[in-house]
Amino acid sequence: MINLFFYDVTIKDGGDEKVLFDTHVHLNIDHFQEDLEEVITRAQDAGVERMLVVGFNEETIPRALELAETYDFMYAAVGWHPVDAIDMTEEHLAWIEECASHEKVVAIGEMGLDYHWDKSPADVQKKVFREQIALAKRVQLPIVIHNRDASEDIVAILKEENAHEVGGIMHCFNSDQSIADACLDMGFYLSFGGPVTFKNAKNLKEVAKEVPLERMLIETDCPFLAPHPNRGKRNEPAYVKLVAEQLAELKGVSYEEIVRQTTSNAEKLFQI
Repeated sequence: MINLFFYDVTIKDGGDEKVLFDTHVHLNIDHFQEDLEEVITRAQDAGVERMLVVGFNEETIPRALELAETYDFMYAAVGWHPVDAIDMTEEHLAWIEECASHEKVVAIGEMGLDYHWDKSPADVQKKVFREQIALAKRVQLPIVIHNRDASEDIVAILKEENAHEVGGIMHCFNSDQSIADACLDMGFYLSFGGPVTFKNAKNLKEVAKEVPLERMLIETDCPFLAPHPNRGKRNEPAYVKLVAEQLAELKGVSYEEIVRQTTSNAEKLFQI
């Protein structure tokens, strides 16, 4: 049964100043089963006001909805991960569309292509990706894109399917400047996570310098890809502050400006 109480949030920024919006968390998986409340408390102490909980298969979508219903500062995205594309049925697609009508669902995804793992053939991944873009256009919600080793195909499909009509997020962006430019040209936001803080991420840091502030988002993708100096540990929403600090340094602006702009961008995209 889904619990429908709402968790009280005390904003600790002292006024109208924006606080952090982690636009991609997986608090809906087992890594946070034992200490979710402590993780949430640490996030709030770090200034995280809002989170997007991303459901990506049959197990994680219900939990994403449950969390979004339980905590008033959490929102949900619902979709099907490309690694599991081979398991998605027409019934799953219809179910995702039904879930999209939930008042706390603000995006469709994560969806996309992943050529690193070989569970789902590329042609199956592409079919499922296209189907979810079409679904997003029907329900008029932005999309959350997962991309691993598939940048050119991702961009091609987004163009062919006119995905600019709904827009969305290039989640945990980690491609080159040409891919960044192509995505920006289609109206997408680029979301930066832990990898932009890695010492060996020179190319990604250069891309981040060039992306307009009004098209940037920040995320953790927790529990994965913890930022420096926590690389290799379990990631959690509180660490999105480290991403914001790194972007401020790269962009030559204040931390407060990164926080204000990225939160404003997320609110605009998700119509919050």
